[in-house]
Amino acid sequence: MKYVLIIPDGCADEAQSSLNGKTPLQAATVPNMDNIAKEGIIGQADNVPLSMSPGSDVGTMSLFGYDPFVYHTGRAPIEAAAQGIKLGENDWAIRCNLVIVNNGVMKSFTAEQIPNDLGKELIQLLQKSQCGNEHWKFQAGVSYRNLLIYRGRNEGKSPFGKDTQTTPPHDITDQPVQNHLPQGTGSEFLIDLMKQSVPLFKESENNLARKETGHQPATQIWLWGQGSAPDLPSFKSLFGVEGAVITAVDLLRGLGLLIGWDVIDVPGATGYLDTDYQAKGQYAIKTLSEKDFVVVHVEATDEASHEGNAKEKVKALEEIDSKIVGPVHEYLKSQGDYRILISPDHPTFLRTKTHSHGYIPFTMCGEGITSDTISEYDEVEAAKSEITIPGHQIMPLLFKND
Repeated sequence: MKYVLIIPDGCADEAQSSLNGKTPLQAATVPNMDNIAKEGIIGQADNVPLSMSPGSDVGTMSLFGYDPFVYHTGRAPIEAAAQGIKLGENDWAIRCNLVIVNNGVMKSFTAEQIPNDLGKELIQLLQKSQCGNEHWKFQAGVSYRNLLIYRGRNEGKSPFGKDTQTTPPHDITDQPVQNHLPQGTGSEFLIDLMKQSVPLFKESENNLARKETGHQPATQIWLWGQGSAPDLPSFKSLFGVEGAVITAVDLLRGLGLLIGWDVIDVPGATGYLDTDYQAKGQYAIKTLSEKDFVVVHVEATDEASHEGNAKEKVKALEEIDSKIVGPVHEYLKSQGDYRILISPDHPTFLRTKTHSHGYIPFTMCGEGITSDTISEYDEVEAAKSEITIPGHQIMPLLFKND
């Protein structure tokens, strides 16, 4: 039996006036997703408990079958795993965004999609300055997505605790940052490093030269998502199959590696609106010849919401449907028994430009799954279903043997 999970990240949303009162899923032409709903079942799941921050770290961990109340320690340590960074018992990882804050307002949590080479230069500048030392290690990632690693001192005391609170910068786009600075144990360290980055970034000629290309320079770092190393059982030990994940996002790469999956690199996969959807579909089909379970993650729908762009969100959904869902489903049908699942990790509202709590719609079909009466895949139809479950129960449902 072959299994596939396709994740249109953050695609769940609200009705939009710009879409004639429809959600992006309702407005998009997605015949292949609708066909899965018609052939199988549709339901809704709560991937992110109300007491936890509505991020992809919690939502995806839940979607992969791991109860976040049991296994979640933070976002950054998952991304550290993607970079091959091992955390010791007293170590912490912190997400380090390159951002643009103007007049105290978060104008861009991506530093306007800062190029990789410039992002790396700024991270190296931080490490070479008084910000970095033997205990504070800045690690370059991709574009604006970077890390700060705290290596624990010999006495074993941690600068952070369970009361340490930070805010994802994508949650405060176009908002004043003052009320969203780190709080709790160790917050003074994070705030101080963020302040020190401001004059450093003004020293970078390449950063300031961004103005010549019509972009604003990165103004500082934003630290958030701190956590210690998680202890996750392998996916195979839970569900009996080996998996692989296709994604351009470190969070998904890291989580995949932590639970024993292979990570498949796809040329042209960017983690943004310009990603190569067709290549992702083709690589998924190729990987299915070697693995029994493949996950295809697409970030574009989430990015469109962060930018408040309903048109691009609809377009991304249609690209996912035609270039990934359709070809992969057709391939599965030609190979024998299979099950295919479509599910986002969390809602991301165009209205707020950020992740949200709330139910997400999922649909699956294949061997042993009896069709219900619903034939379209969207939030409204999912709400009519009798299936409403916690997110970490979706995966057991996919692998359920009747």
